[in-house]
Amino acid sequence: MPLKKAVIVPGNGAGDVEHCNWYGWANKQIKKIPDMTCLLKNMPDPVTARESIWLPFMENELECDEETVIIGHSSGAAAAMRYAETRKVFAIVLVGAYVSDLGDENERASGYFSRPWQWDLIRGNAGHIVQFGSTDDPFLPWEEQEEVAKGLQADLHKYCDRGHFMNSNFPELINIVKKLKEMD
Repeated sequence: MPLKKAVIVPGNGAGDVEHCNWYGWANKQIKKIPDMTCLLKNMPDPVTARESIWLPFMENELECDEETVIIGHSSGAAAAMRYAETRKVFAIVLVGAYVSDLGDENERASGYFSRPWQWDLIRGNAGHIVQFGSTDDPFLPWEEQEEVAKGLQADLHKYCDRGHFMNSNFPELINIVKKLKEMD
């Protein structure tokens, strides 16, 4: 299946996603890639980001499928991984991904961390897996990000100065989407 669409799944608490972090900027840049579209929508349950609400929204409203790259940031990365456990997608691009609730009650309530990760299933359902992580992330220990990379055998792009990837633009992400498009 060819890559036709990118879906940006934000982190929790993002508010109006069009004006948060790099999301709106990336949405516009991806739409400039020939034969590509991009979806960016405010998510339901934006603070807790419950798996039971986000995954059906990704399937039914955002229509993530085998022609889709899911770009997930933070909680959105957890959602992308859980989504790919049970559904085929062209690719997942994980930005600030982690494996546990980090001892946080809200993260625990999301449901993403209530059971072991099915790395083999995710790898089998996602044609390509790219991960962006930074050793200076103030929210995520590097060990958590490394565990994702190891479990998924991800193409890891490691930084030491990007924090939690909350800048207003993200050119490296666009370059990855362009490369994925060239692979289809």
